[in-house]
Amino acid sequence: QYFMWEKMRLPIGATFCIMTLHFGQWMNRVFNFYMWAWFPVNFTAPGLLIPSAIFLDVMLMMTGSYMFTALFGSMGW
Repeated sequence: QYFMWEKMRLPIGATFCIMTLHFGQWMNRVFNFYMWAWFPVNFTAPGLLIPSAIFLDVMLMMTGSYMFTALFGSMGW
């Protein structure tokens, strides 16, 4: 989140981290369970992580401060 905000002024750091986490979980499930053990893949993802990350990014965009983002954004997380 620091790199995305300080270098490019894009408030999408938390959303980017959560989306890469979901992509890594998907790759783990596909390659380790389906291709290796022929175990059925369950594609359910936590539904609150992406809206919470978007809320955190909106708080960063509105306040512009890491301290206030941590204080107010954590209430939505």
